[in-house]
Amino acid sequence: MILDILFPNRCLSCNRIIENDLLVCNLCFGKIHFAHFGLAGNDLLEQRCRLLFPAENTFALMQFEQENLSRKIIHELKYKGREKTGKILAEWTTAQLDFKDKKPDLMVSVPLHPKKTKERGYNQLHLFTECLSAFYGIPYDHHLLRRNHYSKAQALKDKQHRLQSRNPFSVTGNISGKHILLIDDVFTTGNTLASIAGEILKAGDNRISILVMAVDV
Repeated sequence: MILDILFPNRCLSCNRIIENDLLVCNLCFGKIHFAHFGLAGNDLLEQRCRLLFPAENTFALMQFEQENLSRKIIHELKYKGREKTGKILAEWTTAQLDFKDKKPDLMVSVPLHPKKTKERGYNQLHLFTECLSAFYGIPYDHHLLRRNHYSKAQALKDKQHRLQSRNPFSVTGNISGKHILLIDDVFTTGNTLASIAGEILKAGDNRISILVMAVDV
């Protein structure tokens, strides 16, 4: 209670004091560029995914643009210790996403290397995934995938270094005949998701759908 008085929760956009379970105030909520890409047929994310790997369905919550509010929200989640942001983003997602007859069998999020998880204190995708799992009644598995190498953030690597990376992920269990929803924070080049998709498809007769918090447009 004292900390709430001394350090109140503030809107990420205008710095107005807001309730603890919010990220932005009602006035600034309209500044968020929601992507509205979702399970409805041809869209930018679907087209970009299918250039890299076979994707059943795709969904993006927000657009990820230079200096916009969506970028700031993702930055708070990943680098500012605001793990609860994942729960709020999950609530925004469930308000838009209806799987209907395309409901996956399993939710799997992109893993961090254990050293990175220790540095950050959490995987920014876990709470997001768990909240979605509870809402939709779809099981999740945080251990099906393993990141094999500790490295700099993908955005900080030069192109040649990225091209030289090999087998950055592994599937740790037996899985076949499943429709898997692969979850990530931001779709940029798609290389990370393509690497994981390749491993999942090699592991058995699986299908893959994609859900990202934001897509770089």
